[in-house]
Amino acid sequence: MFEGLKEQYKDKIADKGLLEQLERLKKAGMDKIAESSLPEELHLVRAKLLGRKGEVTEILKSVGQAAPEVRKILGQAANEVKEVLSAAIDEKHEELLNQASSFSGFADVTLPGIEPLQGGLHPVTQMCYDLNDAFRSLGFEIFTEPEITSELYAFDNLNFAPEHPARESMDTYWLKDHDEKRGAERLCLRPHLTGASVRYLQQHGAPARFVYPGRVYRNETTDARHERAFFQYEALIIDKDFSFASGKVLVKTILDKVFGRDVEVRMRVGFFPFVEPGFEIDMRCLVCGRRGLQGMQACRMDRGNAWRYTASECA
Repeated sequence: MFEGLKEQYKDKIADKGLLEQLERLKKAGMDKIAESSLPEELHLVRAKLLGRKGEVTEILKSVGQAAPEVRKILGQAANEVKEVLSAAIDEKHEELLNQASSFSGFADVTLPGIEPLQGGLHPVTQMCYDLNDAFRSLGFEIFTEPEITSELYAFDNLNFAPEHPARESMDTYWLKDHDEKRGAERLCLRPHLTGASVRYLQQHGAPARFVYPGRVYRNETTDARHERAFFQYEALIIDKDFSFASGKVLVKTILDKVFGRDVEVRMRVGFFPFVEPGFEIDMRCLVCGRRGLQGMQACRMDRGNAWRYTASECA
């Protein structure tokens, strides 16, 4: 193209000189691109040739000073050089990237490496794992169920009265187009884990010894102590000759294993509408110990009573 333009406009010295300048610039640019051995060097070549004040850019600016009848041809020639150089730079850059894994020079491979940063488990996940390990060591099975359940398992099988407020949308997340249905066809996000015990017993029968941890959902007003999605951990034993005293010892053994120290527990009567009798087990607060109240300042974990609810024992 350059030779044709020079022959066509051989009488126009200024335009001919511009073509020759473009030709020299193209050749010199290709040589510099070929000589670049590092991405940094190639970046400098790109800036020198095609940058805002690069050589090719300056020539493109000067095309406007050429004669009107050849301005278009000169502009095409300058753009051709720009495209050729740009493509060559991109190709060279790709080549350098492909060679980046090669290493030249001396390296002491005996030096210790840099230890990568490691993340940690969420406290809830870690506690769940610790509880699973503790219960497995005592012969319990870990059981899971889907997070979408039905009215049958969440309420009917557990003897919740038909008018119980927990069945209302103000407490339970019913799935769209299911809130008017009933029983197994009325689906919801599970509001508690107890329905999993029914599923397990239907599949495996009794005697049974298992735990079923997982996330549950309730239509709560969120604050520092309440959340719409939270975790529960339940355990169930169905067997003969298993006393409440054994249940208390079991809970204390689990707490001792999880917290790695002796944990004081107590058993007290608790009311549950679907079982009789019912008992609850509390653990001594491990934050303030036996202190509970400190002058006018109450422990934020146990609200000043030095005990925290941990489990219920039902028969």
